[in-house]
Amino acid sequence: MRKIIYLLLFVSSISWSQNLDIDLLKKINGSYTTGGGKFMTFITDSDDPVTFGLPVVLVINGLVTKDKSNYVNSLEMLSTSLVSSLVTSGIKFSVNRPRPFVTYPNDITKYTSAGSKSFPSGHTSICFATATSVSLLYPKWYVIAPMYTWATLVGYSRMYLGVHYPSDVLVGALVGSASALGTHYLFDYIKKKRESKKEPLKI
Repeated sequence: MRKIIYLLLFVSSISWSQNLDIDLLKKINGSYTTGGGKFMTFITDSDDPVTFGLPVVLVINGLVTKDKSNYVNSLEMLSTSLVSSLVTSGIKFSVNRPRPFVTYPNDITKYTSAGSKSFPSGHTSICFATATSVSLLYPKWYVIAPMYTWATLVGYSRMYLGVHYPSDVLVGALVGSASALGTHYLFDYIKKKRESKKEPLKI
């Protein structure tokens, strides 16, 4: 865990100096409008409905079609979300970075609620985890494009609404994507091991 944290901090320090981080956030947050705020609030609040709604849809589809692969894919997506959340929470409390509106109260306006520490963005992490997981399970352009567009918009909304730095969002996207990749390869390994033993996949 400690090595992962150091790696993410190293990537963040290369990509974003503190001045660039806050300067870019000021521009994004400063472009706030009432209409844009309503749209971005809707986007930022879509993280849980999409993340947990998709596995439910898969389970329902599996019940209707009797396709057991839907159950396995649903479990993989939920496992991805769990891994992403655990890693993100561990980094948050290890780094302990204050929110931008706390550090820069005169420059950054908070337009939505914000819970724990700032680094990395939990919303971005779980949304990129979901987008990557779905894209790996259903590798079609008409699945990949909207999923990553949605995840990117969620990340942008966190900056627009003043609750995250750009570096928070960047690392959140990396954590979420890496969590999905790791979980996917683990599930794939388990499937292949079971198939090699000619054992039926138990649901």
